[in-house]
Parts: sequence; structure tokens; C-alpha cells
Amino acid sequence: MSSKIKKRPTYTEEFKHQIVTLHAHGKRKVDLVREYGISPAALDRWVKQYNQTGSFKTKDNLTPEQLEIRQLKKKLKQAEMENDILKQAALIFARKDNS
Repeated sequence: MSSKIKKRPTYTEEFKHQIVTLHAHGKRKVDLVREYGISPAALDRWVKQYNQTGSFKTKDNLTPEQLEIRQLKKKLKQAEMENDILKQAALIFARKDNS
């Protein structure tokens, strides 16, 4: 019994656009899924993304709240790095003062 991890397929922007265009022109979802071997959830996501922003990139389809969370996480990481640097500097200066 093999325990291979199934890799999720990746699709090009052009492919996604072609599939969404076919769907928009009346091609049934079930037919697209069967013919192209894509998941129904992927097709739904692509259609939704394209209709909302015209882009298939996750970063282009984030809600304002998701964007804010992403920015806050970035700021928090930066502050943590700066804090670590200051702690190291304080230790170095403390050693020099005790010498």
C-alpha cells in the first residue's frame, strides 16, 4: 500500500480564462468538469474570482478585512524582528558595561 500524497494540479491563467469563457457562453458546468478534469469547486472559484475582479490571483480577490489582516501580520512580524534586534543590542551593551 503506497502512501503517496496527491499533488493538487495547477492551471495557467489562460486555461482558467478559457474555461470561464466557455462557461459564460453556455457550456454546462458538468461538461466542463468532465471534459477538462477540473473540480467543480475550482470552476466555481474561478467564475466567482473572474466576475468579482477579473483576476484569478488570490491576493486580488481578498476582502478588505483579509487585506488588513495580511498587513497587520506583516507589521507584527517586522516589530518582532526589531524587538529581537533591540534585545540583542541590549545584551551586547550590558556586557560592555560590565567589562
